Amino acid sequence: MTNLVRMRAGQCCVSDKAIEPELDWSGYENAGLGDAYADIPKSGGDFAKAVAVCINSMVCLRPIEKGVMCPSFRVHRDAAYSPGGRSRLLKRMLNGEITAEEQAELDRAMEACVSCKGCKRECDTNLDLATIRTEYFAQRLKTQAPRLRQRLFARLPQLLHYPLVMKAGVALFNAFPQLARQLGLNTEHPLPMPQRLPRLRPLDNRPEAPEVLLWLDSFTYHFSPAAADAALKVLEAAGFRVHLLKEHCGGRSAYSQGLLRDAKKQAQALINELEPHLKAGRTVIGLEPSTLLMLRDEVLTLGLGERALDVAASALLFEEFIAREISAGRLKLALQARQDAKPILVHGHCHQKAVGAMKSVRKVLKLIPELEFEFIEASCCGGGGSFSFEAENAADSRAMAELALMPRLAESPESELLANGFSCREQVARLGGPDGIHLAELLARHLA
Repeated sequence: MTNLVRMRAGQCCVSDKAIEPELDWSGYENAGLGDAYADIPKSGGDFAKAVAVCINSMVCLRPIEKGVMCPSFRVHRDAAYSPGGRSRLLKRMLNGEITAEEQAELDRAMEACVSCKGCKRECDTNLDLATIRTEYFAQRLKTQAPRLRQRLFARLPQLLHYPLVMKAGVALFNAFPQLARQLGLNTEHPLPMPQRLPRLRPLDNRPEAPEVLLWLDSFTYHFSPAAADAALKVLEAAGFRVHLLKEHCGGRSAYSQGLLRDAKKQAQALINELEPHLKAGRTVIGLEPSTLLMLRDEVLTLGLGERALDVAASALLFEEFIAREISAGRLKLALQARQDAKPILVHGHCHQKAVGAMKSVRKVLKLIPELEFEFIEASCCGGGGSFSFEAENAADSRAMAELALMPRLAESPESELLANGFSCREQVARLGGPDGIHLAELLARHLA
């Protein structure tokens, strides 16, 4: 694979020195074998095979009104910003054929990827551009130092261990836009303020009850404490003995920035904390889609061995766990209608949609008597982790939200927004939409 070198003028060129991929792409070892039209690039090993799963079916270039794929193409209407367009430029790069102009185009197109995972679900051959993007960023960091903004986003879980310092820093950047601009932040999107930490006290007087682990990742614990409190109440009302694991993060932030050494260290620390719970047979339940689902997907590319596979097999989203218990006939959860209940508009996090978890959300919502709900047909909200906070992606972020999501919410001001992704709720609220709630909060509200 070729090195990317960013020039001071903002252009890119390609060096001749071949390097090895940073992620484990061995899952693609047999991809394309026996296919005369696989078009696998000459360098890059199994990573090149992952790029080459694109067969130019052009499904990502068709006018798409439903599904997730591809929000950046939808707002740009430029083939280079589609999954297939990126793949074609990546193949030229890996073959050493790319021009400086094409390299600059590819660089920007990869930065404009919001890592929604829509292509992995909706592409004919499941092209995983989100993970390819991480590898691309990791390779670029071999020849250029990470920006301060990248380092801060990557280490946000550690910084949140110092809430007073974090609150002071957030207040400073929000009060002085010139500081935010120097850091490359979107000044139209204020940084969210960490909230007061909840005093969560699981019941310990039910030793015979089935046990589960509720993992409160750093973002849930510090930015969505109401969802954490509600999930604990619902799980205990359903008869479970709940163990809590607080704050440990799986490396999502660092992974998205391409800082894979940090991501691997964070993921390994989480796996170490989860191991005794796995040995005890407890399901790992998470509330934030992007962090929980990383345990079933991206963590497996970090080369952490068999224990990572054990974690992946035991990790479920809150809604997936509740839906599983419904299907098994084990769920004992008394819910009641409320006279003050509003109609619910449901916006799914892209990663929920990518793994098919919205079916679980629908099954759980049907438990609530007399509840009116509707799923919004929209692509990515444009929040996407740090995406909406990055100055170069500010316009794309807003445009993604305004494609379908914000107009649909504006049509029903009497409805309440249900969105399990913190970034989704935060993005909608800052663009003038309603404050959203997590599914766990809705269930807790209807507990009998």
